[in-house]
Amino acid sequence: MTRHMLIVDDDDIWRPRLARAMRERGLEVEAACGHTEALAAARAQAFDYAVVDLRMPGKGGLEVVRDLHELQPKLQIIILTGYGSISTTVDALRLGAVNYMQKPADADDILTAFERSEHEPLDPPEPQYDEAPSLARAEWEHINRVLNDCGGNITHAAKKLGIHRRSLQRKLQKYPPQT
Repeated sequence: MTRHMLIVDDDDIWRPRLARAMRERGLEVEAACGHTEALAAARAQAFDYAVVDLRMPGKGGLEVVRDLHELQPKLQIIILTGYGSISTTVDALRLGAVNYMQKPADADDILTAFERSEHEPLDPPEPQYDEAPSLARAEWEHINRVLNDCGGNITHAAKKLGIHRRSLQRKLQKYPPQT
């Protein structure tokens, strides 16, 4: 049985490359460059999988996930992004995504993530009571959430955060702090 995949990404170089790689692995692939094309494809055909970029012009990946999930509730969706944070991961999962991956991710990584999402774990994990995140980690998460709410506009985000634009740029250049 042939599986059908929808790839939604505004990158005109990466989207066809991923589509070709998935076709080489035996999948039927449809590619869309944004929200409108993705929904048109989902109305025309049922898909087993969808790979959706988080940041795109117009309606972003979270809106695409929400609307695709409404059209095809059994569709398994993975969000791919270069701008990940815990808050956007949680949002994506609440809207119906089965996984969330950082770019760059290759075709095999994506297919492995879909396979993992299809199977229940053998033993349920023991509940873990982690310590609260460090102040630096909480700050980093908050900054990324505000930046995401501002559509990636650093000047606007800096004003909302009450810090200078250059200070925000320096904070964003650092790697996220550990816990």
